[in-house]
Amino acid sequence: MDSAPPEILAELLPLVVYTILGGALTAGGLAVEYASLQHFGSGEAMVGIWLAAIGMVMLYAGLYGIGYQKLFASVRSS
Repeated sequence: MDSAPPEILAELLPLVVYTILGGALTAGGLAVEYASLQHFGSGEAMVGIWLAAIGMVMLYAGLYGIGYQKLFASVRSS
């Protein structure tokens, strides 16, 4: 029995990579946002603001940049 044709693997590989990358960026962004809330709660406002900004960038990249523009566009075009 043959393995999957190379064409299917060539189309599936970027989808899997983008899914993993988008999920990692989104999960990391959520973790950084949680850490920023912890720093705000302990009175370290400057660190909290810095972490909040980094978390927003990670969430934007994971959800919109990769999730919407790459994944949704490739699934919709298929």
